[in-house]
Amino acid sequence: MELTPFFFGLYKFVKYGLYPLTWVVLLLSAATVLALFPFSPKRLRWVRQLVMFSLLLLVTLSSPLVATPLIGSLESWYHPPQLTPSDRFDAIVVLGGGIDEKGSLRPTTEPSSYSRNRTTCGVDLYQQGYAPTLVLTGGDASAFGTGPKVAVEMKRWAVRLGVPESATMIDTEARNTYENATGTKRLLGPASILLVSSASHLPRAVPVFTKQGFRVTPAPCDYVSQDLPRESWDDIDMFDILPNENALQHTREAVAEVAGMVIYWLSGKL
Repeated sequence: MELTPFFFGLYKFVKYGLYPLTWVVLLLSAATVLALFPFSPKRLRWVRQLVMFSLLLLVTLSSPLVATPLIGSLESWYHPPQLTPSDRFDAIVVLGGGIDEKGSLRPTTEPSSYSRNRTTCGVDLYQQGYAPTLVLTGGDASAFGTGPKVAVEMKRWAVRLGVPESATMIDTEARNTYENATGTKRLLGPASILLVSSASHLPRAVPVFTKQGFRVTPAPCDYVSQDLPRESWDDIDMFDILPNENALQHTREAVAEVAGMVIYWLSGKL
């Protein structure tokens, strides 16, 4: 069942609530509200505890020592396929990862770094001759109003990299992983596919596509982690330990993927 615009907006709002930074903001907001009232020893103790816990949570979530193992545990789920020159599939399916819209500074709409990297991986597999068709799936993920279609920009990028337009198919209606799978099924029917997405996304995407009847070979790309576990601590420096915004983003992605798997499992989509 595909989401109506209202429920899709609700879904995105709930998803936002799962982000780790949201937890920190909520805790600090609670501390701020308590600080607006006249202080008592008990209220002051609560304010101090909330502020200290917020800081501890922020430092923990933005630490590479936490973020890298979290995202790495997802990325290690599926290894790159060991393909031979004779392997053939009905299609290579590339999942969209967002879009950067045209604005007063950005001159054109273009695929996000996730969509661009995934498309590049799919094009590479196509140019090696593993399938005659490249399927690009991703629609308008705007919660309210309308915006550009991710798959359209992915196709434009694939053509720039040398894929003939006649070899591409696009699904411009999908707004999430489940709709990626159902939309691709409408295009291809039951098929053997190389499924291309970020390595951390495939643990959720592969079973969703498999349940739709596809014979799936995962093709992970766009890795964040280098090693899991870390092979050596000899070359570690302080920047591998200090909190940073990239680590916070990786923690957010890992939490969102795990939550997505739980939600999909509960709703029977896995």
